[in-house]
Amino acid sequence: MARLILNPLIGALGLWLADVLLGGLVISNWVSLLAAAILLGIVNAILRPVLVVLTFPITIVTLGLFLFVLNGLMIGLVAWMLPGVTISGLFTAILAAIITGLVSWFGQIVTKEPKRE
Repeated sequence: MARLILNPLIGALGLWLADVLLGGLVISNWVSLLAAAILLGIVNAILRPVLVVLTFPITIVTLGLFLFVLNGLMIGLVAWMLPGVTISGLFTAILAAIITGLVSWFGQIVTKEPKRE
């Protein structure tokens, strides 16, 4: 249950860090930040798996690098859907996806629950 609340907060932290580090990503306020984190989680849960399967040949040819583009497109989609989030281009979206992914990865390591035997 705690992960249901913690995952969007970690995603929001990643988006906030990307907003601070990248000049082309602008998130207007904290409400837009939380909405973007929640919407990004929904888009990644529903739309991204379908697109990963559909673009599998391109991913194989590019040795997996197309997944960065796909992640950037997911952030671009979120920016297109939310009025408080703007992004300047695909390269900025790809960098934002990398930053958000690294923060989420680190957040999962830190908040990992101990194994039960």
